[in-house]
Amino acid sequence: MKPEDVIKIFARFKKANPEPKCELLFNSDYTLLVAIVLSAQTTDKNVNKVTPALFAKASTPEQMLDLGEDILKQHIRSIGLFNSKAKNIMALSKSLVENYQGIVPKDFEILQKLPGVGRKTANVFLNTMYGMPTFGVDTHVLRLGNRIGIAEGKTPLEVEKNLEKAVKNVIPDEDLKYVSHWLVLHGRYICTAKKPACEKCLIHDLCLKNGI
Repeated sequence: MKPEDVIKIFARFKKANPEPKCELLFNSDYTLLVAIVLSAQTTDKNVNKVTPALFAKASTPEQMLDLGEDILKQHIRSIGLFNSKAKNIMALSKSLVENYQGIVPKDFEILQKLPGVGRKTANVFLNTMYGMPTFGVDTHVLRLGNRIGIAEGKTPLEVEKNLEKAVKNVIPDEDLKYVSHWLVLHGRYICTAKKPACEKCLIHDLCLKNGI
């Protein structure tokens, strides 16, 4: 895609939603990380149904360890893969307490060493919590990168790298932290997987519509 079209796309997203935000509910760096881990292969809406009650009891890694895995499972039972997610949350909480004084690291490489925290989770965490210009590639960003033609690739890593190339030194630096949020929200509400609402799309004239 031509740089001038990339500029137009994100200028339109910015005009419609100047400061997009992650839709997960959280009140600290730790609760954000837990929410992101819980959001894998499910919706933010589903996660938000269970986290208020969970975080009321356990909003720090120490409190999560005190809560215990069995009680954690009871809180998140309605979420897909809750057994493995519970194990990962307990393990990452233990690692934070034992190795990082209960503080979530800000380092991308260190984050990925925590149980249940992969590249996408680390990117989303740093971007949402600290506004770092990282690009978390979930199913929406993977789909839109290819469909729009802005960052094509067969894998999340390929799309991430191509998205970075497409936007860095092209759109304003201050907008880089919003790129993933704009794409996620566009994919969630307009450019959906099965029935994209092209008639409502802000960028329909710029989209390559790959696969549509």
